[in-house]
Amino acid sequence: MASIFTRIVNGEIPSYKVAESELCYAFLDINPLAKGHTLVIPKKEVDYLFDVEDELYAELMLFAKRVGKAIEKVVPCERIGVTVIGLEVPHAHVHLIPINALNDMNFAKPKVQMSSDELKTLASAIAETFV
Repeated sequence: MASIFTRIVNGEIPSYKVAESELCYAFLDINPLAKGHTLVIPKKEVDYLFDVEDELYAELMLFAKRVGKAIEKVVPCERIGVTVIGLEVPHAHVHLIPINALNDMNFAKPKVQMSSDELKTLASAIAETFV
């Protein structure tokens, strides 16, 4: 059965898309640690990041870098934190999280509540700055 992320890529489940390439897809996390928390995935479903073929892995990281630069233009922050946990969804993914302090990357802290309209507006703003 396809992962939830594959279903998002296939358009079966809606998402707040911020960027897309032939091989990768980026969308806002609907339970974000911070405003602008974005997930970057390869369109090809691979469970574990280190099982992604080398060329796709390189493309995913370069794509994530471009998405991170777009987020920085929209969301005020010190940096974009990058993490890969990979346990919650069996589809390789990278978290890009706007941060100002180390604790901003603590997944145990309460999530930021954002309305659908806020997420749509933010996704559009990030997409407009994606190069």
